[in-house]
Amino acid sequence: MAVVKVIELLGESEQSWEDATKQVVAEATKTLHGVTSVYIKEFQATVENDKVKNFRVDAKVSFLLERK
Repeated sequence: MAVVKVIELLGESEQSWEDATKQVVAEATKTLHGVTSVYIKEFQATVENDKVKNFRVDAKVSFLLERK
């Protein structure tokens, strides 16, 4: 039996929501092992001078808990 834990992380990118998601996964996998999925709960963007400046995602990252 496997147990999965879910944590919520925020990511930001000047490129796209997809890039923000990739950055969340890249950072999460630096310290978490067994990441199995990422669920994007919410999308946001900041606007500056009538243009989108940053793309933001509120992501839920799932990973397997390791047994000792």
